[in-house]
Amino acid sequence: MDTDVFLTIENQTEGFYSDKGSKFYSFAYPVSSEDEIKTIQQSLRKKYHSSRHQVYAFMLGPDKEHYRANDDGEPANSSGMPVLGQIKSFNLTDILIVVVRYFGGTKLGIPGLINAYKNAAKDALDKAKIIEKFITKEAELIFDYDEIAFVMKTLSDADAKINNQTFLENCKLVFSIRLSEFDNLIGNLSKNHKIEILLKDG
Repeated sequence: MDTDVFLTIENQTEGFYSDKGSKFYSFAYPVSSEDEIKTIQQSLRKKYHSSRHQVYAFMLGPDKEHYRANDDGEPANSSGMPVLGQIKSFNLTDILIVVVRYFGGTKLGIPGLINAYKNAAKDALDKAKIIEKFITKEAELIFDYDEIAFVMKTLSDADAKINNQTFLENCKLVFSIRLSEFDNLIGNLSKNHKIEILLKDG
């Protein structure tokens, strides 16, 4: 990747599309793991247990290499892929879209299904607030209590996030910062030779 920025949605949104009596309810969620996705799917299956199909697609990770599309009994590539296509069209990741279908009695055919699932997914995304997120990197600092002022000011000036801290005689602090700012911050911290810097893997 040549950037540390990626796009996702801020909150859950819902969309809708209908064709020939079939109703397509779409749900878009910001997610960060497959476990989270499974929990959401289980909840939707319980809530909409009488629906004919619950098609879904998701994309995870800033590199967008982890994704899946599932037709849930619809003809192959008629539903899950159009939903995934909308995720790609909006250039999003860390997102799950589920489209719940109630059959209206008239078959739509492959082109009709593709159009319905695409538009249901698009309706949910059109209503979403798209936000930027950053790839971050962590490091741990070990230092004497006397160095707190320097450490905190340096981290604050760099807009770093403190994830964990223990301020005793021997202080420990874990921070994360936007990837593109990481090396510059480490360089500034390294100017104080009393601070031990432990870089995290990855």
